[in-house]
Amino acid sequence: MDTALERGRVLLESLPYPENINNHFVVDPLKFDFYVMDCYRKVGEDRLASALADEVIHGAVDFNGAERAPMRIAEAKVTLGVAAARAGDLEGAILLGRQALNGERKSLPSLAMVSQDLAGVLADRFSNAPEAASYLDQLQEIKRNP
Repeated sequence: MDTALERGRVLLESLPYPENINNHFVVDPLKFDFYVMDCYRKVGEDRLASALADEVIHGAVDFNGAERAPMRIAEAKVTLGVAAARAGDLEGAILLGRQALNGERKSLPSLAMVSQDLAGVLADRFSNAPEAASYLDQLQEIKRNP
C-alpha cells in the first residue's frame, strides 16, 4: 500500500495544480490526502490516519469557518472516531461518529459505508456499551432509510 501511495503522490506532484479543485474528476493534494487517510484507517495505522484527518478537516474549512467540503470533513471525523475507539475512548468515538452522521450536507450511502469501519470497532470492543448500541442503531436506521 505504501508503495502504491508513493507512486500516486509522485504522479500527482508531476501534474500542474488543478485550476478548479471543486471539479470531482480532479485530484488535488488535499483530495489525495483524503484518500490516503482512508487507506491508513483501513489498515489500522491510526496515528497517520488521524494526522491526515486533521489536515483534511483543516483544509476543508475556509478562514471564516465555513465548510467547503462537508463530506470530506464527515469522513475525517469517522476516521478520528475509529482511532479513538481503537484507543479505548468510547465517548470520543461516539461523539465523532455522531458529528459525522449529523452534518447538514451529506451523501448518506457513502457515509454509511465509511461509518461501517467505526461500527466494526464499536461492535468488537464495546459490544456491551449502551452508547455503542445507540450509535449502531442510528447507523442502521440511516442504512434502512437514507
